[in-house]
Amino acid sequence: MPTSVWSRVALISLGGFFEFYDIFFTGYIAPGLVRSGILTPTTPGLFGTTGIAGFVAAMFSGLFIGTALVSFVADRFGRRAIFTYSLLWYTAASVIMAFQHHVFGLNLWRFISGIGVGVELVTIDAYLSELVPANLRGRAFAINQAIQFCAVPVVALLAWLLVPRAPFGLDGWRWVVLLGAAGAILVWWIRLRVPESPRWLAQPVRGRFTEMWGPPYRTRSIMLIIFNLFQTVGFYGFSNWVPTLLIKRGIAITSSLEYTFIIAIAAPFGPLLAAAIADRFERKWQIVASAFAIAVSGILFGQMTAAALLIFFGVLLTLANNILSFSCHAYQSELYPTRIRALAVGFVYSWSRISVVFSSFVIGFVLDRFGVPGVFTLIAGSMLIVMLAIGLLGPRTNNLALEAISQ
Repeated sequence: MPTSVWSRVALISLGGFFEFYDIFFTGYIAPGLVRSGILTPTTPGLFGTTGIAGFVAAMFSGLFIGTALVSFVADRFGRRAIFTYSLLWYTAASVIMAFQHHVFGLNLWRFISGIGVGVELVTIDAYLSELVPANLRGRAFAINQAIQFCAVPVVALLAWLLVPRAPFGLDGWRWVVLLGAAGAILVWWIRLRVPESPRWLAQPVRGRFTEMWGPPYRTRSIMLIIFNLFQTVGFYGFSNWVPTLLIKRGIAITSSLEYTFIIAIAAPFGPLLAAAIADRFERKWQIVASAFAIAVSGILFGQMTAAALLIFFGVLLTLANNILSFSCHAYQSELYPTRIRALAVGFVYSWSRISVVFSSFVIGFVLDRFGVPGVFTLIAGSMLIVMLAIGLLGPRTNNLALEAISQ
């Protein structure tokens, strides 16, 4: 691939870095929100709004709206423009959220931020799939997610250093949010250096929502809806809850954030290690294998009490989660034609967002009633459904042009 294309992949991924920072600070600032008295660790009643689960649900409700109802704007107005403006949208909302003192305002601005992040997620996937050649698409998504997942150890480190403290009288969790929002300064610089998608520019026909329900897309759409409903139970069930899960094990907040930071260092390495083989093995089987690894390492994590073993299995779980992430982002963006790519990917992906809204409450309930092992039993069952859906219904995509896959 020409160096210029790799540089574009890197620039788009840098924009995605701040999007991942915004998504993943949820779990890391949660102990600080509890410590400041704004939220409670568990939810009073199944759908209470004052607990951590309500905060998670607010973000993912916004992500659902952004992916399901707004992501079509990238098909209408272009990948480049929406990449820029959605980034600015959620950055502004996060800044306002950082100064909230009551649960209603906190959750409201988290919801508004989520709309922008949802649009950005879909736009980046469509953008990347259209910029790179077929034989390197898997590697491009792996590099993309490796860069984006660098946000996880960054936010974990900042949370470890800041959340237990209040520099200059401002709660540490607020500093974590504001430091991520500072990334908006780079937006216009990135925008000037990335071109519009050539496939989008060459596309003369406007797509329709009904297309994704005709052959051959109907089976793909059903498969991806099932996949997205259940894959997030494993992915966000761990990443959004890991500090809280460790505290539930009796580990103090400072040690919990320290362990979480050590686990988070592994986040970029899953996609990076898999980059070399991302286009050698069929994409659907990468997803199936990583889902199996999540189930096994999650169950083992749930049984551990020793710090070294908790960290070890937490790292394995993080690696497997992030290999699943880059594989599925590449996969679902390959399965639809350019004219409906953002619209269709946004719709099927939105089911993962609504899944997290409800599963966050379910996880909070299960954690309260059945403890950490119960949470990971739930995760393992969800991964089994993921493996069956993709393994039985998923088409081949490796080394095929997007136009060939969409026929």
